[in-house]
Amino acid sequence: MKKILDALLVEEQDLQFSKFNEETAWQIGTWLVDYARKENLPITVDVTRAGHQLFHASRPGTSIDNDDWIQRKVRLVYRFGHSSFYLGQYLKSLGKSIEEVYLLPESEYAPHGGCFPVILKGTGMIGTITVSGLPQEEDHKLVVKAIRENLT
Repeated sequence: MKKILDALLVEEQDLQFSKFNEETAWQIGTWLVDYARKENLPITVDVTRAGHQLFHASRPGTSIDNDDWIQRKVRLVYRFGHSSFYLGQYLKSLGKSIEEVYLLPESEYAPHGGCFPVILKGTGMIGTITVSGLPQEEDHKLVVKAIRENLT
């Protein structure tokens, strides 16, 4: 488990932006939607900066539940500054729930993969990129792929 956690932290160190604005959010969001269209993936995509939603789109096969999952994942990442998948794996390594460790309800904070912090080099976390609709590890990997393809 330590190897997984270390690898997830390395991702956060490696995938940092030199700039991130509305155009960057649009580029990543549309890349994700185009990829989902080609692969026929039922996902919802969300990109924020400082809590401001810059991009949001839902594909066929999604529902309002995906929007709820996104809100809960985003809330978690803004609170802790790490990917939602990292936090879920960390809690799994402890064998405890988010409620047991941090006294936070899972109904408000979702430690499940799919939300990645937008980290600006030299500044820190400024936003989030989130996917909901696939199994949590696949949500996470898709966001990471999108960032790698569009890193500025």
